[in-house]
Amino acid sequence: MKRHPFEPGRLVSGAAAIAVGTGYGLDALGVWHAPGPWLFLAVPAGLVLSGITAAIWATARRHRPQSPSSRPS
Repeated sequence: MKRHPFEPGRLVSGAAAIAVGTGYGLDALGVWHAPGPWLFLAVPAGLVLSGITAAIWATARRHRPQSPSSRPS
């Protein structure tokens, strides 16, 4: 399998989506009662956090010195 670059923004958005899905699932089963609109507001909050993470990661990659093995010939 071809390796792909690590993208922490996608990791954060995936973790937020799993958390919201788990919350809705537990609420549907009656195990946990979701307090008001918290789960509904967690989706945009997760997307904003994902965007901030991606911006920080892009800035860090841009300012990182290249290693000799990754420089183009």
